[in-house]
Amino acid sequence: MTTTTTTTTAAGGDAIAAPSLLDTAVSKVKWRILPLFVVMFIANYIDRVNIGFVRSHLEQDLGIGAAAFGFGAGVFFLAYALFEVPSNMLQQRFGAKAWLTRIMASWGLVATGMAFVQGEMSFYVMRFLLGVAEAGFFPGVVYYFTQWLPNRERGKAMAIFLSGSALASVMSGPLSGALLSIQGGGFHGWQWMFIIEGLASVALCFVVWFFLDSRVEDAKWLSNEERAALSAVIAAEKKERDASKPAHASMFSLLKDARIALFCFIYFAIQLTIYGATFWLPSIIKKMGHFTEFEVGLFNSTPWMISIAAMYMFAALAQKYRHQQAWVAVALLVAACGMFASTTGGPVFAFVAICFAGIGFKAASSLFWPIPQGYLDSRIAAAVIALINSLGNLGGFVAPATFGYLEQKTGSIQGGLYALAAASVVAAGLVFLTRRGKAT
Repeated sequence: MTTTTTTTTAAGGDAIAAPSLLDTAVSKVKWRILPLFVVMFIANYIDRVNIGFVRSHLEQDLGIGAAAFGFGAGVFFLAYALFEVPSNMLQQRFGAKAWLTRIMASWGLVATGMAFVQGEMSFYVMRFLLGVAEAGFFPGVVYYFTQWLPNRERGKAMAIFLSGSALASVMSGPLSGALLSIQGGGFHGWQWMFIIEGLASVALCFVVWFFLDSRVEDAKWLSNEERAALSAVIAAEKKERDASKPAHASMFSLLKDARIALFCFIYFAIQLTIYGATFWLPSIIKKMGHFTEFEVGLFNSTPWMISIAAMYMFAALAQKYRHQQAWVAVALLVAACGMFASTTGGPVFAFVAICFAGIGFKAASSLFWPIPQGYLDSRIAAAVIALINSLGNLGGFVAPATFGYLEQKTGSIQGGLYALAAASVVAAGLVFLTRRGKAT
């Protein structure tokens, strides 16, 4: 398929190539969907992790202790992993417009319902339902990219989309802290936080419905020629993939490849540390002094702001000096050192150490994905990436559940921090075993 290219004449008489129909179509697609997906990811992430800011309130008002809080925080990820694949299948059946809008509306309603939990059991149920509601969002967006963007554009689109989690990490603290200060109407501040942040997601789903189209052919905001050019390229790439696509591979058959199993463990170790810090950092900050909820939120955003700068720094170094595995290992060792150091001093020192650890674990998360993408045969890449994401995110279940149990039984999360440091060290060593060959 060739796309039409026109020329214009500059003042000096030189011919200048105008953008092709494909280029203009791709540009319009990116400007229409990428900002929306970033905003959706921010809302998604905030509704997922905002319970970290209300732990003390849940204990005081509802009697939800550390172990119950940790299990409830983590059970979300168990539901997310269980229902991710069925959700993806339903998106292909009903179309991205309807299904992504449904996902956002349902998670917004469940997130709002978190304001009305009455005790441990209802807390578990609502967190599980939130995982069910959100399941399929991340891989659904990845699948949407395959239907709307040529191969060469998807990597850049994914990088922009993933920036939403970094922005959400910075924004969630001050936003949730400010909402926690609201009183009145018969609700506590933590209830207002859930209601407002949840309903914001519900309101956003109407924007999603307006801006998203399921198929390129439905995009009235593209010209007929642009739709034809983009559809032809997407169809040709799909035909090429389908021609070499093997029979459906099960999770267990994929895990027989030792390096795929390694990818899953490494990403699991990274997610362990990220979610261990995400859910317990506000509690550490509160031990530093007498702060308002908004001040706690501002402190909470500090390590994430540092980590964003670190992500770009590590990415630039990895691009300049190559050796992707080495840079992932360095980042994991930085995370391990920070987590271990956080056990050796008081709350203020622990906070500083976790800021240092954040440099490592967020950089490791962004540096990790090019490794499996470079190793995997294109025929199985999508299935394996979904598998890595599903199993890796179970770290979001293990870390908070373990931390909660340890604090309930021992009064300290020190053992959990040691475990996170050890997992990062082990993952740093194993990442060098992923170098050779290519999956088939």
